[in-house]
Amino acid sequence: MWRAPIVRPLLACTRRSQALTPSNIWSRSLNVVSRSNTRFRSIPLVGRPLTSYAARSDEVSASPTSYPTLADQRKRLPDVAPDDLPVVNQDARQIAIGWDTRTWSRLWVAHCSYRSKLTHSSHNIWLRDHCRCPKCFHPVTKQRLFNTFEISNDITPVLVEAKPTGLEVTWPSQESHISFYPWSWLQRNSYDPALVKNSTSDEKVLWGSKIKKSKPTVTYEEVMANDDLGLFKWLSNVNKFGFSFISGVPATPEATEELSQRIGFIRETQYGRFWDFTSDMAKGDTAYTTLALGAHTDNTYFTDPCGLQLFHLLEHTNGSGGATLLVDGFYVAATLKELHPEAYELLSQLRVPAHAAGEPTALYTPSPASGYPVLGHDALTGGLTQVRWNNDDRSVMNQLQPDLVEKWYDAARAWNKSLTSPEAEFWIQLQPGTAVVVDNHRVLHGRSSFDGKRRMCGAYIGVDEYRSKLSVLKEKFAPDKVEQATKNLPNTVVNGRNIWNAAL
Repeated sequence: MWRAPIVRPLLACTRRSQALTPSNIWSRSLNVVSRSNTRFRSIPLVGRPLTSYAARSDEVSASPTSYPTLADQRKRLPDVAPDDLPVVNQDARQIAIGWDTRTWSRLWVAHCSYRSKLTHSSHNIWLRDHCRCPKCFHPVTKQRLFNTFEISNDITPVLVEAKPTGLEVTWPSQESHISFYPWSWLQRNSYDPALVKNSTSDEKVLWGSKIKKSKPTVTYEEVMANDDLGLFKWLSNVNKFGFSFISGVPATPEATEELSQRIGFIRETQYGRFWDFTSDMAKGDTAYTTLALGAHTDNTYFTDPCGLQLFHLLEHTNGSGGATLLVDGFYVAATLKELHPEAYELLSQLRVPAHAAGEPTALYTPSPASGYPVLGHDALTGGLTQVRWNNDDRSVMNQLQPDLVEKWYDAARAWNKSLTSPEAEFWIQLQPGTAVVVDNHRVLHGRSSFDGKRRMCGAYIGVDEYRSKLSVLKEKFAPDKVEQATKNLPNTVVNGRNIWNAAL
């Protein structure tokens, strides 16, 4: 079989520290893959200064030594047009893709002090591992079929071609193996550098007490409709605000349980599967009393606290009080980070042990027993992902270093002050017929003390069940850019799911 020659990197510096200037960038001839579906050809470039291209496009500074930032170039990452395909180039280890043909910012400058941010490289082994053809990736189960560990470390494509819909790569094998990668998928999954800013969460709206003027609300009729649009609206509210009210709910445990199950499986705990309780101390927890409860998240004593918590007041007779308190933990954390950055840092690092010990047949502590920080973050992005706080369930703080004891209490005091500030607290008197669901990883809840008979019902739903349901509904009602760009490609949407889905 004829093998195409390995194309060397577009540019190479004699030393890593050698600076590139527009003049020496453009005075060279570059080996690139033609966009005309031929094999390889060398395209000589006239020594035109980079600034002349920049001036024409008005997209980068006219200064010959001022290069656009990654953030600037991310904003204008171009869509691929059939008549203006990206330029691709390969060497023995990687394939480089240049996206912006207008300004020639596709140039791949290897091991140099300047590198165009609208070019990215993918290792050959990475591309081969992510082939989505039916032989390598089961189209129905969405599971990898190809043995990753059979890929040679020095695997090199036989042919690399830019097609209107994506990159086509032919790999060396006894039988010719061709992999295809959509342009939009390559952009989203680029890593050298990352051209698209990945995020573990959608846009969040932080809120304080003024949220009472415009409470996120859906109707029971909307949520229970068969078309799932109301359910999507409900869970989108939760994703965006951390909570949502549901009005018009029949004031019965049966209707509330059915409402909970619209999201996913109900999570059973030591309190049962679906709760229907009053202040009778039927369970060993202060929730079963008439006492006031400060803002807290539930299940700090679990390794994996529940994701959602749904409440519905069924009745409150012969008494008063019992107002419901909601506090946006992300809003309070943002305030704390701005006003007390050292406290924020401590609450993000120091672990807090917790327990649930009110039931004689159960004794819960998280694993590891040292617990988890109050503020949990995404290890990759650094973004805040979880608040775990229940001072009532906190265990002995015996793991602190001596020099951190007073600092931790100072940080916890600053956190509590922000939590209990009038600007953060949203109080509401629930009424039968209006349920509320809260994201237990973000929104803290509490109540004022009360008297009389106050009957509540509700349930926990696991965070994975909630996120799974929301993801499925997004596929249906709000597909992302990659799903929209690839939906009409052959063998792409199988068994109702796109093989290029971001979760895969």
